Amino acid sequence: VTGMSPLSPYLNLDPRYLVQDTDEFILPTGANKTRGRFELAFFTIGGCCMTGAAFGALNGLRLGLKETQNMAWSKPRHVQILNMVTRQGALWANTLGSLALLYSAFGVIIEKTRGAEDDLNTIAAGTLTGMLYKSTG
Repeated sequence: VTGMSPLSPYLNLDPRYLVQDTDEFILPTGANKTRGRFELAFFTIGGCCMTGAAFGALNGLRLGLKETQNMAWSKPRHVQILNMVTRQGALWANTLGSLALLYSAFGVIIEKTRGAEDDLNTIAAGTLTGMLYKSTG
């Protein structure tokens, strides 16, 4: 085997065998290589819930420290701060999760109705979500 340099003096391997010309994923025949809007909806909803919980917890910590600044560092103060953190975390997680659920549901419905996946679906889903969320105000 002349003209080829092995990867290592310890490996007697032809480097041409390491080149991959095909995809690395195993997909069923006719399957799409990208995730659809319905599959991405679960990631969107879960991510928004987690983001809302984290933001709400930080906001609750800020509010709890502000409201209890006149109290001494004691068990009642810790409990009050912890209550504020959990209350705000749950509130924000619920709010952002609900918005993500509405957005994802509208997006899937519009995509299935139109039969196309483009930016118009995203704009329409966001618009409908905002209109429904603010309709009570």
